[in-house]
Amino acid sequence: MKAFEEDVRSPSFSAPTQAFPTSPKLQVRWAQTPEEVLQAQRLRYEVFVEEMGASPEAPPGTPAGHEADLFDPYCEHLLVTATTGDEELPLVVGTYRVLTPQAASVVGGLYTDQEFDLVRLHRLRPRMAELGRSCVHPQWRCGRVMLILWGQLMGFMQRNGLEFMVGCVSVGMRDGGHVAASLWRNLRQTALASEDRLVSPRLPLPLQSLRSDLKPQVPALMRGYLNCGAKVLGPPAWDPAFSTADFPMMLALADMPAHYRRRLGRA
Repeated sequence: MKAFEEDVRSPSFSAPTQAFPTSPKLQVRWAQTPEEVLQAQRLRYEVFVEEMGASPEAPPGTPAGHEADLFDPYCEHLLVTATTGDEELPLVVGTYRVLTPQAASVVGGLYTDQEFDLVRLHRLRPRMAELGRSCVHPQWRCGRVMLILWGQLMGFMQRNGLEFMVGCVSVGMRDGGHVAASLWRNLRQTALASEDRLVSPRLPLPLQSLRSDLKPQVPALMRGYLNCGAKVLGPPAWDPAFSTADFPMMLALADMPAHYRRRLGRA
């Protein structure tokens, strides 16, 4: 965590330092210490590795039972904690991480750059934050936790003068990728971004060899983004480490419907 302690993150980052109560059991805050980042990484390990079966490569020195990568020290980590009465310390039940444009320039790019050629988004980068590593504890998967996270993310974007959110939404491939291929067939007709914002995967999902005639439900996280006005930026990439098909998505805050702005503001 040396890089974190030396403050390699954006020097212009603006966020509240205190925790805000959102219900008798839930609070939300931005991580301020290496230990708080470790709490987020423990939750990520539980969800991505133990539950989803992912096998990502962690940087040297990563503690056992934590999911981490080289971008973590440069990111801001958002935490939702719960107090149940059974633990001495609040349990982290939800997390997001955010990479600001300034921090991305320090680390050398976005996580999404590893999976997609983002050349068409070049002019947007000074106003574009990357969201990633979103997960919620299995016992707390309710709309309330996600609403709290999104409300804080909206405030973050507004305080820091950012206009675009970019990132990947992952779809599991335990079925071999047929669900993801069918989702892409539907999304390219209903939610595709304009041509000047399309990106291309570096390791494409082999769509030509997969079924695309299924009628799967849109995953909850993706559905939430789409309802907020997000667009799909192109066909999915294949992420072997996580065994997922990753859909590139971007939300322009100007495209968010007014009723969602009000709802997230109340959160």
